[in-house]
Amino acid sequence: MELIRELFIDFLKGGALEILISNNPDFEHLAEKECIKTLDKIRKIIRDDNLDDEECFERIEKIVCLLESKGIDCGARHDF
Repeated sequence: MELIRELFIDFLKGGALEILISNNPDFEHLAEKECIKTLDKIRKIIRDDNLDDEECFERIEKIVCLLESKGIDCGARHDF
């Protein structure tokens, strides 16, 4: 549920509050839809053959940045 809450907060920050109030959508469905989009982006990052660093730091950093862009806290390990 924490992930759904963080995604919902990010969704609201994007100016979606009016849409939510007027259309009364199913919030869990919206979060699931956003999760699927985010997982697809993560999959694309992992599959990116242009990233060839031995430790995969750049791949992990891109995933962390993507999650943080959705308001999901990933801890301080990649917080530079």
